[in-house]
Amino acid sequence: MLTLGLGGHLRTGRGLLLAMLGLLHGALLLGVGSPWVHPMLLAHLGLFLLWQPLWRGEREVGLGALLFITLAAMVAMFWLNWWIIAFWMTGLFGLVGARVFAFRDHWTRLLYLSVMGYLLTALLLWVVPNLFAVQSTIEVGRILMWYALPLVLLAMAVLPVSNQPSDSAQMVDFIYSLLLFMLLTLVVLGSLAFMSLGKLDYLDALLRTLFLTGLVLLALGGLWNPRFGFSGLQVMFSRYLLNVGTPFESWLTRLTEAVQHEPDAANYLRRAITLLANLPWLSGLSWQSPDGTGQVGEFSGHAVVVREGELRLTVYAKQALSPTLLLHVHLLVQLIGYFYQSKQREQRLRDMTRLQAVYETGSRLTHDLKNMLQSLLSLTSIAQSREQVAQQLLQQQLPMLAQRIELILVKLQQPQAASESPQLSLRAWWDAVRVRNQHHAIDWRTSAKLPDMNIPVALFDCVIDNLLDNVLRKRQGSPAMHISVEMQAEPLRLVVCDSGEPIPEAITAKLLHSVVVSENGLGIGLYQAARWAEQLGYRLKLSSNRAGAVCFELCGS
Repeated sequence: MLTLGLGGHLRTGRGLLLAMLGLLHGALLLGVGSPWVHPMLLAHLGLFLLWQPLWRGEREVGLGALLFITLAAMVAMFWLNWWIIAFWMTGLFGLVGARVFAFRDHWTRLLYLSVMGYLLTALLLWVVPNLFAVQSTIEVGRILMWYALPLVLLAMAVLPVSNQPSDSAQMVDFIYSLLLFMLLTLVVLGSLAFMSLGKLDYLDALLRTLFLTGLVLLALGGLWNPRFGFSGLQVMFSRYLLNVGTPFESWLTRLTEAVQHEPDAANYLRRAITLLANLPWLSGLSWQSPDGTGQVGEFSGHAVVVREGELRLTVYAKQALSPTLLLHVHLLVQLIGYFYQSKQREQRLRDMTRLQAVYETGSRLTHDLKNMLQSLLSLTSIAQSREQVAQQLLQQQLPMLAQRIELILVKLQQPQAASESPQLSLRAWWDAVRVRNQHHAIDWRTSAKLPDMNIPVALFDCVIDNLLDNVLRKRQGSPAMHISVEMQAEPLRLVVCDSGEPIPEAITAKLLHSVVVSENGLGIGLYQAARWAEQLGYRLKLSSNRAGAVCFELCGS
């Protein structure tokens, strides 16, 4: 292993850059035939290794990087020519250009733009003319190399850029670097083509190449954004970047199929992780979730941990992930996490639905028991009387009470039967309700003779018992309050009214829609009755709420 390091003021980024460019400038002035050019280029390569943004300047160099450095040094020592220098400066131009937009500071950007201008000028007006043996251009380039470009280096040295230590690797956009490298290579080779085919001198060929390159870039800039119905190269390029080694749309299709076909959150998570593990650039996955832990594939040294809610997913790649792939990994894991959380919510909703069904069934049975006990209490009071009318009333009420007790016992023994509603004739039910409540001062009304139609007797008993219980309790504070019950057959309507005070607006906003907390318990019975009526195709509503006319109505929906 080899450790790279350097002390002093060259530890600053600009100091390393200027020293590297100074050595390169000296080597270019000496030419490839000078014996001093080899040590200067070796020193330049060493400073480049400390400045470059690909590896940290103080990290240990691995075997692969060491072989690359050795190969570059051997080329500089034994096979050095103008082609090698041109290739090196073109790559350096692309590397510097890829970092320009990574800085927000205006002066730092200006520094790197100056470096790009220096490298471009030295390459096109000194290195390439020496490469093509263009003597006239070499004389112009010599003047620039001796007098103009040193002033550029001096100007870069005095720019008000903060001297920050160059001890960390910075992000390099590989696409920008590659495009700049290819663009500059195109300019050099295009000039050579014009010189060879058109029998032009170098400067004329260079100007023609630059002009044609500018036209091509202008055309590509116009095609980048949508114009005249064309979707634009930007859309195509973005779709290509979203490919991540496998068609992105196909992967999303399989993921949504897993969401649709896996009702259980744990099964969905295992299937989604299997789909993610099929990506060719991944070697394995491990996850931790509320439904358990697991792993797929093999572990590697390139691990990325992503958290999404309660899901913790570790992705193991076959090689170091680029910034673009890191972004896609986070995106894919977020999609899996969002769907996983939705599956968890679905499961909780199913559990809540089951609990709600149990609660509603138990609540209905509780109200049936309460109403039955109230009827039993009334019969007990009647039984204590020795009048002949009381005995007749008991004989009429006891069979009805026995039927209600039998129905409640059936529901307690078979809870699933609670959702079933036995049918009874409307006329028989109306007569039974009037007989059951004949000891209360209630005005019973009907528009005409009721038809012999069947109704869900349990629902109607629940509604009438709750409404009468509420108005009778309300009349305890106002003994003169009038209570009326009206039954209509066409259309089917059951209306219970009282002449008392209206229900407060704060209660009516929630009444029949949710549980209402009040001093006398008003609300929970009506809420259950309204829900039950809705399930059976009826509607319970507050039809009137004004002083002297507070009416509830049960009708068909």
